[in-house]
Amino acid sequence: MRNRKKSATVALETLGCKLNQAESESLARKFAEAGYRLVHPSDGADIYILNTCTVTHIGDRKSRHLLRLARRINPKALVIATGCYAERAPEELARVEAVDMVLGNEEKAHLLQVLGCKGMASPASALGPSPVLRTRSVVKIQNGCNQFCSYCIVPMVRGQERSLPAGEVVDEVKARVGMGYREVVLTGTQIGAYRPSLELLVQRILAETDVVRLRLSSLQPQELTPELIALWADERLCPHLHLPLQSGSDPVLRRMRRRYSLADYERAVAMVREAIPDIALTTDIMVGFPGETDQESEESYHFCQGMGFANIHVFPYSERPGTLAAEMPGKVGERVKKERSERMLELAREAALRFREQFLGRTMTVLWEKEAQQGVWVGLTDNHIRVFAQSSEPLRNRLVEAKLVGWHSLFDLWADLVN
Repeated sequence: MRNRKKSATVALETLGCKLNQAESESLARKFAEAGYRLVHPSDGADIYILNTCTVTHIGDRKSRHLLRLARRINPKALVIATGCYAERAPEELARVEAVDMVLGNEEKAHLLQVLGCKGMASPASALGPSPVLRTRSVVKIQNGCNQFCSYCIVPMVRGQERSLPAGEVVDEVKARVGMGYREVVLTGTQIGAYRPSLELLVQRILAETDVVRLRLSSLQPQELTPELIALWADERLCPHLHLPLQSGSDPVLRRMRRRYSLADYERAVAMVREAIPDIALTTDIMVGFPGETDQESEESYHFCQGMGFANIHVFPYSERPGTLAAEMPGKVGERVKKERSERMLELAREAALRFREQFLGRTMTVLWEKEAQQGVWVGLTDNHIRVFAQSSEPLRNRLVEAKLVGWHSLFDLWADLVN
């Protein structure tokens, strides 16, 4: 381990899910409050922290690349790997020549204390904190998963399901609102497994906080009860749901050990669309799962084609050590996986365009995030359409109505501000 001088700057980089984003956001606030100055990874920070993902081998590879890149940018930096890859294979990450320290998911929240105990870093107090005003904040409500889908490493790196106390979550949302955030996203490994009840938690947040927009992250179709869906009568709940499908073939879903059938999925989608106008439904699709035949691949394609998704995240099956699927016969070749991915990605592009087209000519409220270029601002509608507009006045963190009048780029719309 290298000897370290006192450090003033910290860079955090995050791969993977919104839960990782929430934990990185929390960690960044702790460092800022302790007097560290937060900087971009390209600035060559004194301490570089990578919150890794290990859902696929691509995530592992990207993690190693970013850690080595951080070392090249600042050879004297303290380079720390944390997150799910660090939890799954700490010895493997420790062998990466760029890495000084590897911390699992449970240690992540206590990183400041770990550094202090080792006498490895302390802030330059004269610099003070450097919080960055953002429009959206991600709040963790739950961690862990008990489902053990046959392909998924997450239960092994996140542990069993556990929920944060509702009062603690409500207080956290109040704190984010007090910091100026206009939108809060509730996230976790499996937020539908929140106990005692996700429905009751959302009710409390809506009743007890002044949050302007509340967005839920990924849910399973079997978790969408009529009582939960009824909460969208409150317009502060964003009409956007991510419902992972994984496959549009029932035999593949059974081999994946998913807890729903295609009929269950269709019923959930119909119920949601009937109750929530303009809702954007996004999903995940895996191609090339072990044993996936040409016929099953076609079934998956045509099912997705008929669902009218606002976006589809397509990814090839990635073998994860220790999972049931890793031992399954009928591995699909890389060439076939690539062909199926490309075809499904083209469908994803078509679906995204069709969804956005129906809102051309509509006036919608946009939460403006930042100035993309001089005089041009970018933001999101409540149903997650990215919008650009011209304004000589600053729009950051403001909710302003805009008429969607045309295309800005492949998936983004151009708008004229109203009033």
